[in-house]
Amino acid sequence: MKKPTVNQDPAYQLLLSERIDGFNLKKKNLDLSKLAGQRYQGLDLRNLNAEELDFSDSHFRNADLRGIDFRQTNIEGCSFNGAKVSGCYFPKSLSPAEISMSVEKGTRVRYTKIS
Repeated sequence: MKKPTVNQDPAYQLLLSERIDGFNLKKKNLDLSKLAGQRYQGLDLRNLNAEELDFSDSHFRNADLRGIDFRQTNIEGCSFNGAKVSGCYFPKSLSPAEISMSVEKGTRVRYTKIS
């Protein structure tokens, strides 16, 4: 598990500046390979199209994630400490207890990815 970093990748910078609509529009043309292992702490990411993204090992502490569909997103090893997750869809194999522990205690989520 790599330590989260902050980089100058254009896709990451769009999310860091909370330009979610711009990210969603440009998603097809962006290199999305550098989104894993990043810090998304305190960001308002509502309305994000997270389909097919790799956020593994990332930190979403106190982020507003309400309504995001993570069913087709790699969130293995993410921490959701204090994040707002109401209305989110999570991968079926990620247990509610695992989500609760991550939101309440900051643990990293673990689950088996189903293809």
